[in-house]
Amino acid sequence: MKANKLIGRDKEQVELQKAIDSDRAELIAVYGRRRIGKTFLVRQYFRDEFDFYFTGIYEATKRETLGRFSQELNRNSSVYYPPVEDWFEAFEQLRQYLSTIKKEKVVVFLDELPWMDTPRSRFIKAFDYFWNSWASAQDNIKLIVCGSATTWMTKELIGAKGGLHNRVTRHINVKAFTLYETEQYLKSIGVVWNRQQILESYMIMGGTPYYLSMIDKSMSLNQNIDQLFFGQNAQLRSEYDFLFKSLFKNSMIYRRVVEILATKSRGMTRGELMKELGQTDGGALTEVLSNLKSCDFLRSYAAFGKRERDVMYQLTDMYTLFYLQFVKSYNGQDLHKWSNLADTPVRHAWSGYAFEQVCLHHIEQIKKSLGILGVRGDVCSWLLPQKGQIDLIIDRNDQVINLCEMKYSSTEYEITAKYEEVLQRRRELFRQETRTKKALHLTMVTTYGIVKNAHSGNVQSEVTMEGLFER
Repeated sequence: MKANKLIGRDKEQVELQKAIDSDRAELIAVYGRRRIGKTFLVRQYFRDEFDFYFTGIYEATKRETLGRFSQELNRNSSVYYPPVEDWFEAFEQLRQYLSTIKKEKVVVFLDELPWMDTPRSRFIKAFDYFWNSWASAQDNIKLIVCGSATTWMTKELIGAKGGLHNRVTRHINVKAFTLYETEQYLKSIGVVWNRQQILESYMIMGGTPYYLSMIDKSMSLNQNIDQLFFGQNAQLRSEYDFLFKSLFKNSMIYRRVVEILATKSRGMTRGELMKELGQTDGGALTEVLSNLKSCDFLRSYAAFGKRERDVMYQLTDMYTLFYLQFVKSYNGQDLHKWSNLADTPVRHAWSGYAFEQVCLHHIEQIKKSLGILGVRGDVCSWLLPQKGQIDLIIDRNDQVINLCEMKYSSTEYEITAKYEEVLQRRRELFRQETRTKKALHLTMVTTYGIVKNAHSGNVQSEVTMEGLFER
């Protein structure tokens, strides 16, 4: 059943096949942020061979959605199903239709499920009744539900407290492509770039398949970014507003949190965010942060040796970081803005920070390149105000701590005498403040490695861009 057009998604495909092969009814929830390729995964895997397929409509009314639902039923059935007034009737019609299908496996795909749950529609109650009263008892039913509104999927379905509690038999969280998968995808659409160009495209758009699909193979990377973000009718300039509106009902508070975090590269604590927002309701902010994290906009991390209440929240979504720094305030005058920023201080500064974020998206690849993938340990950061910061620490159970420094460069990175002093000072400061007895290994993560010179001897291990492209 596996389709040839799919790039990566190996674990997801295995999970889908397990659901099909099982001898029980399956309710499979496929979720992840918008544009990540959830629908493409399901439709390609099943080659669009569904016994019933329906997708929700963005900002449609209940009447409009139910009308389309009846039309899809009638398109599939020889029996006429009249328009209905509510979801209980709609799911009853679906039950009647599916009961007529005499197949070993009956596959139903309901896409953009959150968009069907319009205000006062009682959609969840009807869906709950359909599954619990009939579908869950049909061993041949394989019901796949999908949604971009990750918060709705996790709260109303996967983490439901009512009748749907623990009813989802499998949940598949579709993530962004890795660098390896991004390279494979770009090759599949005829884009011929070297790995540094692919890396830089990732630093701008992340591993979001929909964004990558917009790349014009006849143009350079800079030309593509000019066209997609700064040209006339640039497709990815208007994406930002729609992205938040389609994911969150109260999108303004989510945007405010994201845009505040974008100003603090190290991240912020929940208390710092509350103060910046002028809020006193900590519970509301906790939910916002949890939802943003589940949609892969940010990461939370505990600094080395800190308590859980001191957890930091850091914006890590590559597209959002790029948009807020370069596109949000764009005035439309320079249609070649990105090309014209080449070799400027602002672009160099952005490259360094964006590369650090890419590395944080590829920690497993870093560990594999270091030969410690099988070693247990914690990943964290360390921050000592006014004295130093290490963004990636791998605290291993084999009595070693990797203190990782991430540096982006178009050539081999050269450690100067001054930077060698910085590295040594940070290491000794870390040892003093944490009082660790473990061996401290300075680890450089760079694009092309480091120049072997009189100042590189204190570096115990290296990871290059090639390691980040590991599968």
